[in-house]
Amino acid sequence: MENAVGRAGEPIFKRLALIGVGLIGSSISHAARRAGLVGDIVGASPTPGTRKRAEELGLVAKMYAEPADAVRGADLVILCSPVGTYADIAKTIGPHLEKGAIVSDVGSVKSAAVRDIAPHMPQGVHFIAGHPVAGTEQSGPDAGFAELFDGRWCILTPGEDVDKSALAKLQEFWQRLGSEVEIMSPEHHDMVLAITSHVPHLIAYNIVNTAAHLERVTDKEVIKFSAGGFRDFTRIAASDPVMWRDVFLNNKEAVLEMLGRFSEDLTALQRAIRFGDGATLEKLFSEARAIRRGVIHANQDTPQPDFGRRATSDAKAPQR
Repeated sequence: MENAVGRAGEPIFKRLALIGVGLIGSSISHAARRAGLVGDIVGASPTPGTRKRAEELGLVAKMYAEPADAVRGADLVILCSPVGTYADIAKTIGPHLEKGAIVSDVGSVKSAAVRDIAPHMPQGVHFIAGHPVAGTEQSGPDAGFAELFDGRWCILTPGEDVDKSALAKLQEFWQRLGSEVEIMSPEHHDMVLAITSHVPHLIAYNIVNTAAHLERVTDKEVIKFSAGGFRDFTRIAASDPVMWRDVFLNNKEAVLEMLGRFSEDLTALQRAIRFGDGATLEKLFSEARAIRRGVIHANQDTPQPDFGRRATSDAKAPQR
């Protein structure tokens, strides 16, 4: 392989193939072109409208209907489709991958990614699972923007026998996209993300449905008075249903464990409210407030209302 580290502004990959060009895929394209990281970019999508729009926006030089056609000649391939599609895609592209190519992904479940992709990678191809912990509730090729990864974390979960040069090259790629990079095992990643991302999404989806099913509160009232907390808390419930369906089906053990812990803590709050235990409520709320402030101090959000979004239609929301 070529040198892992290149000079700023110089391409480190000759061709990037994006399998899926939604929010994350299109943002990778924007950020990679901003940093001059790749020679050219191609993509694949089974949806004709997505292929047409990606080319219209200049996200790719060419879009293909079949992933196998997109990966030919690519030295970096990133799967940006729902986690549930990984096994079929990996099986399809395996025979067509260039020797020495790096294959990665952006899914928020890593054990399943390793399970579904690694067995289909031929000798001489370097598979390194990844997850940029960034996103908004928007989707599609129009949703992407170059700044999505700036100051955010990208988690890589390489296998024990990973090629060190390939790992260094992928680390540099994400760093030059704007991300900080963390290395951890797939299992640890899935446990961390279960509580920081997956369970919050599940709760957001559930509270929207709970509100919708309350007989004594109308849909009109839910929308009208949403500024009371419902609006901001449930922003993430606008996220792609297919993507999140696959996340929960593929990280069910960690999610169920975190849901058990959440239920226990919720029961403690329920008891404190029932028995008028104000001291316990204040203590728990103060601890939670301190953690929230830590998120702001770590530059993962801003103290402004509405999750730091500007009050405009094209506002960019911070990471999930």
